Amino acid sequence: MIDFQKNSVFKLTPVRNENVARDVAPLIIPGEQIVFCFKTVRDFVVFTTKRLIAVNVQGVTGKKKDFTSLPYRKIQAFSIETAGTFDLDAELDLWFSGLGNVRLEFRGGADVRQISHLIATEAL
Repeated sequence: MIDFQKNSVFKLTPVRNENVARDVAPLIIPGEQIVFCFKTVRDFVVFTTKRLIAVNVQGVTGKKKDFTSLPYRKIQAFSIETAGTFDLDAELDLWFSGLGNVRLEFRGGADVRQISHLIATEAL
């Protein structure tokens, strides 16, 4: 489960959807599609048309995984910070009803405006 007390959860890099789709495929419901995928060294985050799925890979072998599903409809507010000239990282803050704040940090190359558009389309 995501630790909502931590200031930052992930430093994410964009990856092709196919690289993580197999792991989250059993969680995808009819009509839901994978839109964006981002990964750290082991953990990853998947943005679908309905929710954010955070996957925490555990153990030495990485076979054990913790899946956290955060539906967009539970988002009360969100904020983005785009990358700058010297600060190449972008950030997305999400406030979930009854859960708290989740901050995702993206390394250069991630367009948080596209993610923001997806969230706004589904949450507003």
